[in-house]
Amino acid sequence: MAETSPEFSPEFRDQLTQLMQWRRDVRRFCTDPVDEALLTECLDAILLAPSVGLSEPWRVVRVQSDAARTAALENFKAANARALEGYAGDRATIYAGLKLSGMSDAPVQLAIYCDETTDKGQQLGATTMPEMRRYSVVAAITQFWLTARTHGLGVGWVSILDPKQLNRDLKTPENWALVAYLCVGWPETTSNTPELINAGWENRRGTLPVRSV
Repeated sequence: MAETSPEFSPEFRDQLTQLMQWRRDVRRFCTDPVDEALLTECLDAILLAPSVGLSEPWRVVRVQSDAARTAALENFKAANARALEGYAGDRATIYAGLKLSGMSDAPVQLAIYCDETTDKGQQLGATTMPEMRRYSVVAAITQFWLTARTHGLGVGWVSILDPKQLNRDLKTPENWALVAYLCVGWPETTSNTPELINAGWENRRGTLPVRSV
């Protein structure tokens, strides 16, 4: 039996646009805890995400212990110091002033992995483009992120890390590839302007570049 697709009102579409505008990469968190039921509700949005061949390759690691969090934070600090060495002059000054991680304060921290060798999906769509599994994980992260934002939660994606070292510290399977390290919690402040714009690092494009062939 065919299912009837819901009709989405102009008001809903406007709110969806606002949600995407207010989805910010949060770096400054309050230390207040996040209710477990609320976190579960947000994580359940991952189950609705599309995936190549319905492979559902996402794997979530909750980073909770002091040892694991300390290792992850030290990993970031070392990688951040190396990254700073790649800049000079005014750009180095701006970089040094950026807050690029909320790992010291965020009450919830998640390492999101892609299972590169999952049998689920029977390799459909991933034989010629195996990276599609990782793209599927990114789609799942986006759905989690937007859902968290609807509840007022902030999410920050930490990409300045040594993934191999983090994998060793978290003792993850060898066939898992790190896609994201997420900090989650209640933001200190909210804004619909990216922090990197406010810091003078970069600006958004005014138009979408589209090439016709």
